[in-house]
Parts: sequence; structure tokens; C-alpha cells
Amino acid sequence: MAHVLTFLTRRRGGSRWHWSDIATWVWLFGGLFIIFGPAVWLGLSSFKTPAALAEFPPALLPYISQTVAVEGYDKPLPIFTVTLPDGKKAELAEVRRIGIMAQMVDPKNPGTIIKVNIKDRTPVQKVSFETSNYTQPFLHFDFLRYLWNSVFVTTMATIITLAINSMAAFALSKYQFTGKNLILLLIVATLMVPLGVIMVPLYSVVSKLGLLDNLWGVILPTVATPTGVFLLRQYMLTIPDELIDAARMDKASEWQIYWRIVMPLSAPALAVLAIFSVVWRWNDFLWPLIVLSRSSLYTLQVGLNVYSGQLNVQWHYILAMTVVTMIPVVLVFVFLQRFITRGIAATGLK
Repeated sequence: MAHVLTFLTRRRGGSRWHWSDIATWVWLFGGLFIIFGPAVWLGLSSFKTPAALAEFPPALLPYISQTVAVEGYDKPLPIFTVTLPDGKKAELAEVRRIGIMAQMVDPKNPGTIIKVNIKDRTPVQKVSFETSNYTQPFLHFDFLRYLWNSVFVTTMATIITLAINSMAAFALSKYQFTGKNLILLLIVATLMVPLGVIMVPLYSVVSKLGLLDNLWGVILPTVATPTGVFLLRQYMLTIPDELIDAARMDKASEWQIYWRIVMPLSAPALAVLAIFSVVWRWNDFLWPLIVLSRSSLYTLQVGLNVYSGQLNVQWHYILAMTVVTMIPVVLVFVFLQRFITRGIAATGLK
């Protein structure tokens, strides 16, 4: 730990600060704030109440206003620190607010109404984590079903994507046939076709196959990706042809060569494609929204839409469930991140 601290605090000018040291620290801390700031805000805001989310200026920590039970009132009243006309401060409970004036009482002597300008008061708050933002969607909504649907779609789509793309990449990298380069060019050219252009014909095909309102209608149209074919093909080009020729001399079938030689050697590239596929499928919103109409088939991303009404948006639930949807992707990245640099570097992607 001491060596790490020494490395991080070393200076170009020796014992004195050099201008490049300051620029480096500003750059590093600025990048750290830009990258992790939104994630930290999302995590903390997911524990806020609807009232705390509506406050301006917003606070980073999840504060709630303290309340007190006052004699003669059915519900607890919020407490405020009020600056009185004589300059003294007192803690009063708000009965009601009319415009910029608030009617307040002393909790110890609630018989007298005191009118206070809202500029002369500050709420008495404490840090409190509203864990019900996470529990209520699972208790009162079918979010466990949405979670299972997302896991099923992501898992099956990733497995099929790895299988189909690796077979295509194997053929394009290790077989010699007429039109191979043209086929590769056409596959890569499809990257320039936006999803909106093929949305209607893709919907027609899915409808003719009877896959509307079916999870397989979400999975199958997206399993063959030009990015995956190109990535795996570039990596498989680095596998020596002599290794495959030796396997053929040992009377190994093409399937055995693919499954026992090419696939294990392509593990880093497959891991990179798996991460990409998980992120794509898990965060997909538009296509599941078009294909699925029954709420029991919704994925998490579509299920979050139930909290966005025309007149009311339940931001506290949306933020909490957004954090839940991020957890699987983060876990996949943590377990497979060691393959990313090696896999992408070997495929020649920039």
C-alpha cells in the first residue's frame, strides 16, 4: 500500500510541485468525477423519497424532513428552524402553507398560530435511506417476472449469438471460396443500416412467423450481428492454419476442428463478444416494446415504463429499478473484463 501511495503522490519536480503535476491531478480527478459522478448520484438518489427528489436545489444525500406529533393534529407535522422577527431561532411545526406564507405552531404550545415567510425557515432534516423504493416494486408489481424475462432473453440471445457468429467467422477466416471477401464486405456494410430502416420489414417477418408477443420474437432477430462476425473473424485469422491442417491429417471432422480447436483458442474474443451481447440485449428497449404487448412478457427495460404515466412519473421507483438493472451488467463486466483488452487488441478493433 505504501508503494502505491508513493507512486500516486510522486512529483515531476521532485519535492516541488510542477505545473504538469497540477494539470495531471485536475485531469484525473475531473475524469473520475465525470465517469463515476452520475453513477454515485443515481445510487444515492434511488434511496430518496418523492419529496426529496422534487427539492431544488437538489441534495446529494437522501435527506428527509423530520416530523413531530402535535396535540390536536391527526398527522405528524414537519419541523422547520424559523428565524423570528427578533432574530432568535426556534423550531416550529408547519400546519399549512398558503403561497409564500406558512402557518406554523410551537409543538410545545400548539394553541397559537404563527405566520412565517417561507424564506425565513429551513427544514430540519436527517439522512434516511428509503429502502421501500427497492422492495415495493417487487411486492406490488411483477418485477420478478420482468427480471426473469430479461435474464432469459439475454442468456439465450448471447448463447445463440456466440454460436452463429463464431460459425460464420470460422468459415470466413479459414475456408477459401469464391466471393468470400464480397460476403464479408456485405456483412460489415450492414453496420451502416440504421435499425429504423429495417424495423417495419423485420416486424413483418416476425409477424409471419407467429413470434409476436413471444420472447423468441425478441431473441431471434438480433442474434446475427455484423460486429460479432467481424470481431471473431479478425481474431481467428491469428490462429495458425498449420494447426487446423494437422487436425485434418488426424482425421478430425470440420465440426471437431471448430469445437475443439478454434473455439477454445478464440475464448478471449468470445468473452468480448459475450460482454457486448449482454449489454445490448439487457439494455434493449425499443424492439421488446414493439414485439411484446402482454405485461407478463415484459423485460426490465420495458417494465420500467409502467412508472412513467402521462401525468405522474414515479422517479423514486424508476431510479431504484435502474440500479437493479445495472447490477447484472456490472457483474458480467467484472468477471470478464480481463479478456477485454486482450481480445479487442488481438482483433484489430480500434
